Amino acid sequence: MKMTQPFSFPAEWEPQSAVLIAWPHADTDWGTRLVEVEETYIALVAAITAFQDAVICMADDDLQAYAEARLRSAHVDMGRVRFVVVEYDDTWLRDSGPITLCSTEGMPSYRLLDFRFTGWGGKFEANRDDRLIEALSSKGVFVDAKRTQIDFALEGGGIETDGAGTLLTTWRCLHERHPDATRESMSASLSGWLAQRRVLWLEHGYLEGDDTDAHIDTLARFAAEDAIVYQSCDDVSDTHYNELQAMATELAQLRTRDGRPYRLFELPWPKPIFDNGRRLAASYANFLIVNGAVLVPSYADIADARAQEVMAEAFPGREIVPVPCRPLIWQNGSLHCITMQLPVGVLA
Repeated sequence: MKMTQPFSFPAEWEPQSAVLIAWPHADTDWGTRLVEVEETYIALVAAITAFQDAVICMADDDLQAYAEARLRSAHVDMGRVRFVVVEYDDTWLRDSGPITLCSTEGMPSYRLLDFRFTGWGGKFEANRDDRLIEALSSKGVFVDAKRTQIDFALEGGGIETDGAGTLLTTWRCLHERHPDATRESMSASLSGWLAQRRVLWLEHGYLEGDDTDAHIDTLARFAAEDAIVYQSCDDVSDTHYNELQAMATELAQLRTRDGRPYRLFELPWPKPIFDNGRRLAASYANFLIVNGAVLVPSYADIADARAQEVMAEAFPGREIVPVPCRPLIWQNGSLHCITMQLPVGVLA
């Protein structure tokens, strides 16, 4: 992909126009538990709009009317809500939404990177989600931004950037999507497409119940150019203990671009949550940064309070806002998974 001017992949803590989400309905994953998950979405929109705009995808006009009534009854600031009717298979916007690059010189301009979305390696139907960025562009959601299609399967939850040229990802996920590609070739491709100087790969880390093949946004996240927040496990009897301890060791060995160890912030481990005998993937690392705040998943667990304390330490000066996410992990995702931030200026 050739660029006529320098671009960057902004960190999540950089200024945003809005957060993009898709409202759940009966034909999405949430059909049988819609009542519970709608409460999470209402809480999420309320939390977002306390700080900035929310753009909400709607499957049709009737769903929009229903959702608007629910949000109004919850006293959400509707002046900060924008609806767009568009087709989608499901609500995991982190993986089907646009990855946005912003110009660093001259007049502001943007690139909407439209990677292939394959339903996490063909596990689920994803044709409409794979066309979501094109559909949103055609609806005039974005400014005159160039949509760039890239014939490479990549999900937003599988990558994490510090906004200064370092990408963090997991080998497990990218190797699963592209088993014939070498680490060197993928590092070069990702660096080129995403305007990065280097790619840091983690070998370890996973969550039982996660069907994304170890997305980085469930495991370790940048809090600054020199800081990483990560999900730990201190229960030696838990099946995750060895793997997450090994990941913590890897993180301690990573270095910033100027050769310093990262400042590491260790998130607590919630007690195991099961649904009909199935372990659910609960992670505090799946937080969302918005303008002036960090929205943190809560799971009705004793560790929720400590997770919020850690986030306050990692993000000084930002308000820490818990969002109830226990209903989300029934479908193996959480807060970050259902959202995609839109950098300042990209929204029409």
